[in-house]
Amino acid sequence: MGTTIVVGLPGTEPADALGLPVAQPAGGEGARIVDEKLGGRLARFQESGELRGDRGEALLLHLDGELQAPRLVAAGVGPREGVDADALRTAGAVTAQALSRVGGTLVWLLDESLPVPLPEQAAALVEGTLLGAYSPGAWKTSETARPRPFDRIVVGHRETDELRAAVERAALLAERTNRARDLANMPPNELTPETLAAQARALADEHEHLTAEVLGPAEIEALGMGALAAVGRGSRNEPRLVVLRYEPPEPARPDLVLGLVGKAITFDAGGISIKPAAKMENMKADMAGGAGTLHGIGALAALGSPVRAVAVLAAAENLPGGDAFRPGDILRAANGKTIEIINTDAEGRLVLADALWYARREGATHVLDLATLTGAMELALGDLYAGVFANDDDWRERVVSAGSRSGDLVWPLPLHPRYRRYVDSAFADMKNGSTLRQASPALAAEFLREFAGEGPWAHVDMAGPGFLERSRGDYLRVPGGTGYGVRLIAELAHSLA
Repeated sequence: MGTTIVVGLPGTEPADALGLPVAQPAGGEGARIVDEKLGGRLARFQESGELRGDRGEALLLHLDGELQAPRLVAAGVGPREGVDADALRTAGAVTAQALSRVGGTLVWLLDESLPVPLPEQAAALVEGTLLGAYSPGAWKTSETARPRPFDRIVVGHRETDELRAAVERAALLAERTNRARDLANMPPNELTPETLAAQARALADEHEHLTAEVLGPAEIEALGMGALAAVGRGSRNEPRLVVLRYEPPEPARPDLVLGLVGKAITFDAGGISIKPAAKMENMKADMAGGAGTLHGIGALAALGSPVRAVAVLAAAENLPGGDAFRPGDILRAANGKTIEIINTDAEGRLVLADALWYARREGATHVLDLATLTGAMELALGDLYAGVFANDDDWRERVVSAGSRSGDLVWPLPLHPRYRRYVDSAFADMKNGSTLRQASPALAAEFLREFAGEGPWAHVDMAGPGFLERSRGDYLRVPGGTGYGVRLIAELAHSLA
């Protein structure tokens, strides 16, 4: 991890900047002491309207020896009674942006008067700072075009075991989320199914109890994975099935295996049903679900989670080509079911079909799949919530609750047998889409249910929050990959321990 996280009383070490959450109305003993040392400057800024405490507001003050740092960022968190983890994450992010040319050491001053327990408050500020400091411009050649990193983030409070554990977990998850963002932002000439597999192997090498296996085209064909194989046929960058297994030495529930399945289309041109050219460059991020899945299981290993897990990434490029699959083709998936192709741009559900089967084959008892699957989901829920469909009410509610706690928000949507008839085929067991402009996320989910196997399964359609075209206005303030899924997976596993 590039940033060191420290818990200790303010003033115990030099700082480049202090961060102070400011609520409406202002209050708290820490803020009172700071303002007293500043000769009432904060109060005067509040009276003039320059510091209102609005969520997402940041006021950078340059100091002259009044405090033990040359700068103070007063970061708004909104109305006091409504302050939550997201408000504090956003305060962390706007502070990181305000200090993007400074970097160095940031000391956060906590506010015991806020309606958020101190460990949760500190965790949210650390997480938001690290996520807000992220830059997608890794390919810029000018050093000045990239923000300066924080070397240290200090949580200014007396250390307790609970506080230390909370901030270390938050920092680790933020770092893993940013690594997933790096993958989603990689250009498709660098990230192919083969290089994604190499990333998985490198991740497994970091952790004692995490292993990686990669199945190539011959093994995919031998397993009868006709759906995954077909999607990857149009590209000379051949498909891969990437499998990671996490086996903790002392699992809390030895009979439970969390199955994680990620759509990892490293570039999606739509195949023969080619997409419009506008914004096609963003289709490098059609593997964002796979990125979240990969670094989600990596986070479980890094945290030492006591939950057994297997992750399956279905990786392919969906391109038109001489050997590309066609509308009218009938494919046979690994579970033996046949699929009539009516749209080669509905490829995500095809690769997930074989990956879901494989996750069950490898012993997964509870399954979660993550996929940037349907544009209609983004139209419905925007860039904040993913939609979730499940075959088990308790499992769906567990996923939704994990999303609320983690910040990777999920909204429940219905499955119903009647939706299934819209993907009936006259020629095969089913078709991979519908010509009706209705309920496309639900139809995709009903399609996937045919391959989800026995046991709880949830499908998360993260088309909106997986990749941003612009700032979301909260703690995700830059375009590109968000790392959606890493924090959700970690919180879901925690709930199973």
